[in-house]
Amino acid sequence: MRLEYQILAAVVLDLLLGDPRRLPHPVKAMGTLALKLEASARRMIGSPRVAGVSVALSVIGLTALAAWALLIFASAFHPLAGDVTSIFLLYTGLAARDMIRHSTEVYGALKSGSLALARQRVGMICGRDTDRLDESGVAKATVESVAENMVDGVTAPLFFAVLGGPVALMAYKAVSTLDSTFGYKNERYMAFGWASARLDDLANFIPSRITGMLVPLAAMILGRSWLRAVWVFCRDRKNHPSPNSGQAEAAVAGALGVQLGGLSYYGGQPSNKPTLGDPLSPVAASHIPQANALLLVTSGLALALFLGMRLAVMGGGL
Repeated sequence: MRLEYQILAAVVLDLLLGDPRRLPHPVKAMGTLALKLEASARRMIGSPRVAGVSVALSVIGLTALAAWALLIFASAFHPLAGDVTSIFLLYTGLAARDMIRHSTEVYGALKSGSLALARQRVGMICGRDTDRLDESGVAKATVESVAENMVDGVTAPLFFAVLGGPVALMAYKAVSTLDSTFGYKNERYMAFGWASARLDDLANFIPSRITGMLVPLAAMILGRSWLRAVWVFCRDRKNHPSPNSGQAEAAVAGALGVQLGGLSYYGGQPSNKPTLGDPLSPVAASHIPQANALLLVTSGLALALFLGMRLAVMGGGL
């Protein structure tokens, strides 16, 4: 089966089923491997930065090697087994359905008037302190998480899947997992997590910018303000500590007519980030399904663009 069909099948599975909770998940294995290698590397290597580089390269290399070996073994057993294995790996690298499910649960809690439950549920998809968030704060944290996950969980994985199949996608997921495991700016990981954070910045550089440019088109399709999305994307996309996260967040803020960023708390410490967008209206629960719609349409546009580019380069059609 051609890679293009495998990717389409994986997208359908993700939208229908979400994460395969009863099956082994490669990302969990990557995280476990990273933590085990961290302990060994810190004991054996004196420099935390060098130790972090060695762990990052090892996890990425072993992940790519394991994916390649699994595909070779399955294909040798039977071509259909190779196709199924490839589709499964591609499917586990996508996270659109789960992001929408989690954000919709936050939306449901807000609509039912249960702020405590909404705080608990948004804490599952963002790293900030949630105990002091009001309704608007919970909604803003959710919209920001949806916008960021648009890249990390959907468009960037699709980009690497189209570029190099399941092996490239698994390598990307290893980079993303390393960043979420070690990419913290605290005393423990400032040096050790340097390589993980920089590799994540590099891997998401192109997909995040493509995503930011596609959001206005998605806004147009959905009847939202695509001109404002373009304006805010161009004006505010660099107003974020991450070189990539602000790309989609700025465009989403413009499309929804809200302001994202600003003051948040992490571990009890304030973090006053630059703002993205204009506060034409306070961020409210109603903006959560609107952000989810932008995620779905933007992801569909990215899939069409990436597959179209692949077909143009490779020649032929579906």
